[in-house]
Amino acid sequence: MPIKESELILNPDGSVYHLNLKPENISKTIIFVGDQDRVEKITKHFDSIEFTTQKREFKTQTGTYKNKRLTVISTGIGPDNIDIVMNELDALVNIDLETRQPKQNLTSLNIVRVGTSGSLQSDIPVDSFLISSHGLDLNGLLHFYQIEKFTNPDVETAFIKHTKWDANKAKPILIANSESLEKHFSSSKTYAGITATAVGFYGPQGRVLRLPIKDVDLNTKMDSFAYQNHRITNLEMETSAIYGLSKLLGHQALSLNAIIANRANGTFSQDSKKVVENLITYTLDKMTSL
Repeated sequence: MPIKESELILNPDGSVYHLNLKPENISKTIIFVGDQDRVEKITKHFDSIEFTTQKREFKTQTGTYKNKRLTVISTGIGPDNIDIVMNELDALVNIDLETRQPKQNLTSLNIVRVGTSGSLQSDIPVDSFLISSHGLDLNGLLHFYQIEKFTNPDVETAFIKHTKWDANKAKPILIANSESLEKHFSSSKTYAGITATAVGFYGPQGRVLRLPIKDVDLNTKMDSFAYQNHRITNLEMETSAIYGLSKLLGHQALSLNAIIANRANGTFSQDSKKVVENLITYTLDKMTSL
């Protein structure tokens, strides 16, 4: 049965609604960035650019780097934006947009997020690269999908107990990355750990301006959480959504972070732009052999 127009919305030119993309506009290897201005900081390294578009915060460029066709997309901030980007990208490769029918032979995309973050652990220094081994969903997005077979109940239960998690909040969900991508991108330059994904920047990440927050000790409790070989290394707003939706849709995903601050040590990078640039070139060179 065809997918209804109200569920899969297309623009008059046949492109998907928010991303403004058609299937031929993207490669099977995709880099996510949050900031639309960071797209060209990556594609400036390309040998050629074949396609560019932007609608709202979603900017896309596709081109070639060392004979590898790559697409770079800015997702904007937050798990709600990731929900849009992941579902529309999947529609481009796994739904026939003319018949509105899912394809029988499905395509698996390689998706790598390149972002910046601050470390919560003293032994992960500024200017290093961090691979998110898991995304810890603290925002509730994944509860809207049938995610159960990809969760990690033992770690989740330990986290809930350790933090005395408020029962009125969404139950935390832990989702692993793509093992094959982690193996490919790991090196002596990388660290690994759980990336917690919050629903907002201020209260949900423990920041207080004028509004009091529910649990003033939550960040400290997250910093000190440990279960077997699991610990939380950083906090942001996208990774768990990328990992969870990738698992459900059959794509491979990895989140890479340039560590520009260390909260435990109170240190900040002396040249954060250089750290990001180093992560970009590291990612691009690794992608050529995917």
